[in-house]
Amino acid sequence: MWKTSVLVHVLVLPLLLLLSPASAELRQETQETEPRRLPPPGKLDFGYVPAGLYETLAHYEPGPIGILFHIVQTFLCAVQPNAFPQDLIVKLAKDKFGALHTEYQKVIYYEIGFVVCAAVGLLFTVLVPLVGLFFCMCRCCDNCGGEMHQRQRKNADCRRGLLGTLLFSTSLVITMGVLCAYAANQNLSSQVKNIRRLVNSNMRDLHTFVNDTPMQIDYLISQYATAKKKVIYDLNNIGPLLGGRIHDRLDKEVHPALDRVLNMAGAMRETKEALDNVNRSLEVLQEGTGKLKFNLSLVRSGINRTLNDPGCHDDDSDTTTVQLCHNIRQSLSQLQISANYTRLPGVDAQLEKMNRVLRTDLSSIVQRGFSSLNDTPHVVIEQTRGVIESVLNLVDGIGQNISSFSKKFPVQKSLSNFSIFVNHVHAKIEDHYPEIDKIDFYRWIGCITLCCMIVLVLAFNYLGLLCGTLGYDKHASPTTRGCISNTGGTMLMAGVGFSFIFSWVLMGVVTVLFLAGGNMEKLVCEPFHTKELFKVVDAPYLVNPEWKNFIPGFLYGDADLELTAESLYSTCKENKGIYLALRLDKIFNISSLLKTTAYTKDVMSQLEGIKVNLRGIILLEEEGKQNLRDFSEAGLSEINHADYLEEVNKGVTEVDLLSFATDLEAQTDLMPSGSLKSTLKGYCGTLRQIHRQQVTPMEKTTSSLNQSMRFLERTTSDLPNKVSSVLEAIDAAQYLISDNSTHIINWEREKYSATIVGYFHQYIEWIKTSVALEVAPCKPFSNMVDTMEIMACSFLVDSMNTFWMGLGCSTLFLLPSIILAVKLAKFYRRMETEDVYDDIETIPMKTMEIGNNGYHSERTQGIPNPMMASVPTCDTVNRFPRASAPPRHIDW
Repeated sequence: MWKTSVLVHVLVLPLLLLLSPASAELRQETQETEPRRLPPPGKLDFGYVPAGLYETLAHYEPGPIGILFHIVQTFLCAVQPNAFPQDLIVKLAKDKFGALHTEYQKVIYYEIGFVVCAAVGLLFTVLVPLVGLFFCMCRCCDNCGGEMHQRQRKNADCRRGLLGTLLFSTSLVITMGVLCAYAANQNLSSQVKNIRRLVNSNMRDLHTFVNDTPMQIDYLISQYATAKKKVIYDLNNIGPLLGGRIHDRLDKEVHPALDRVLNMAGAMRETKEALDNVNRSLEVLQEGTGKLKFNLSLVRSGINRTLNDPGCHDDDSDTTTVQLCHNIRQSLSQLQISANYTRLPGVDAQLEKMNRVLRTDLSSIVQRGFSSLNDTPHVVIEQTRGVIESVLNLVDGIGQNISSFSKKFPVQKSLSNFSIFVNHVHAKIEDHYPEIDKIDFYRWIGCITLCCMIVLVLAFNYLGLLCGTLGYDKHASPTTRGCISNTGGTMLMAGVGFSFIFSWVLMGVVTVLFLAGGNMEKLVCEPFHTKELFKVVDAPYLVNPEWKNFIPGFLYGDADLELTAESLYSTCKENKGIYLALRLDKIFNISSLLKTTAYTKDVMSQLEGIKVNLRGIILLEEEGKQNLRDFSEAGLSEINHADYLEEVNKGVTEVDLLSFATDLEAQTDLMPSGSLKSTLKGYCGTLRQIHRQQVTPMEKTTSSLNQSMRFLERTTSDLPNKVSSVLEAIDAAQYLISDNSTHIINWEREKYSATIVGYFHQYIEWIKTSVALEVAPCKPFSNMVDTMEIMACSFLVDSMNTFWMGLGCSTLFLLPSIILAVKLAKFYRRMETEDVYDDIETIPMKTMEIGNNGYHSERTQGIPNPMMASVPTCDTVNRFPRASAPPRHIDW
């Protein structure tokens, strides 16, 4: 009970720190009005939640011995190819194995591979000692190869070599099996020593979990300052933010209207300048026209007088000269002015009115309108000062409430209790290490003893093969084999004896370990890796008939909550927060509680109190409007532009003086030299001078007058309507600001409020994400499960399975080893009798004494046979030219 209480405090209480101060309000499911979907506010950077480093690496790499593990697993898959019996196990577990008598066929079907192998092992265990007993009794009766006699065969050497090779190969296989078993035994012992390291690592991770959780929660609380800082910044800059947005919205409509007024002000100045230019030009042209007219009349009179010269009409004069004079006299009528500027009326009245209009600086009035509009941010600041102060106080209060609320829960005390619990458990585990080491030592001794049983047999086999091979003499007869060869055969038979003594014990051990380790691998380890084991654990109504899911049923009393062992393990495996893994939202739903926080609603309601009145903004004062009306009533439309343009288009003179002077000079050049010619040439120069000094300036003035008049014509065209349109645009813009800006202000206020509240929402969403994924990451708990799986499966089961695999392989190959050793021993041991061949002509029968077994004995009653002594003992053919019993064909 104390452990459960500590666990609940550790997992739940830290999360309570994230609540709003008004806990009673948070428990009420209130429906908030969602704000209008607007562009998200600026992204806040809350940094990274500080996280400790978990040192446990819950992953096991067996190294080279992993090849043996894989071979054993492959063999088990061949023995047991059936799928994991999830439904069968669940059914048996629910019925507490009471359904075993009805489901035994399915159990046997699933276990058929293990049953067959176990039956073989059991038969081996029972039959081998019986066979060994009968074999021993049979040999004692000189049967089953017990008689010390060996027939001579031609293929004896071949058979001996083959049997030796087969026995050596079999021994090698047995050796490999023993080495595998020994490696598995040593691996298990070495991995047992790693248990302490893994346990200590897991315990340190739990301490890291306990120590980091308060720090992570404090970090979440401290990051409220980030949101608060941004909120305060935006509140203090409400002028540029809210006022600036309102200004930008209004400026789209107002700026064009004020620009039109500015354009009209520019037109006023240009109109006044044009009128000034018209007056000046008209005065210059009128004065210049009089002077030009006078000078042209003088030139015309002077040329007429010159043409009265006798050389132009005397009978003695040249006909050509007379004709030229006549032509010149007729062209003199062209030397006259063309335009009459004296008839054009002046524009003094209009100019006087424009001077009065321009006494009002319309541009300055318009700039005051711009300034008034640009002062919108300042207006917003002044009109929202009280609301901003209240919101700032509210924001400060929220931070104080969160800080004070976190101190109401004894989180540190609960975590300290959990840390004490972890230390207590760790100490208990430490107390069991000596016992574990002792048990492992006894286990190691037992496994080594089993291996030594086979090693003893292998020692006799290898020594027997070595002695028999080295001591074998192909010239020696079976009865005369050497001591070393005989010792080799004896060792082989000793190995056979020990094989019969130990093999059934070894097979019994192998069978037990095979059943235990194989089923552990197929029913626990392999389903754990494929997560099929979790499906059994998570089977509905398995633990409790009333609980669909036992974990939430046990923790929260809500068995319908989707929380399974597999999801819990997988979530922790991904190092996510324990809040998400244990579905603590069932008892503390941050999503729903933080969604209805009172302070968010308070901030929103306070910001809704922002009221902005822009009636004080005057775009164009009445003086400016009157100035526009005066401009339209300045009498500009009374100017007769057509008369001016008509006179301007006539030109200054009727003929171009330069062309006239050129023609006059050309005609004069045709005259004979004399006073007439020189006088006319002088008038040509005078005309050019008049053009240069009078006509050219007047033409420039005429061009300027033309431009001014055309500008006035364009400007004054429909001027009253233009001014009226400008005034209407100004009035519409003023109406938008004064009476119709509420919609714009409300819209921008909602956006501004959404931005402010959005910072709180970002903070809340960051808290929810951090709590789910980063705060109190439960990787240590999945590491504990993985560690137990590593110790149980990778350390124990894999090593145990490899041990029985190697031991069983060696034990099985003891059977062919027994057969081969028995047969091979005949070729190494010294026989008591051997095949004899009789020769009547050379060896009298009376000199030979037949033993009771029917075979010849080399010595009779201790007296050497002289005939036999004279023949080398190794020459069997000469010693025994004829066998006492003729060899059968089949023996050859």
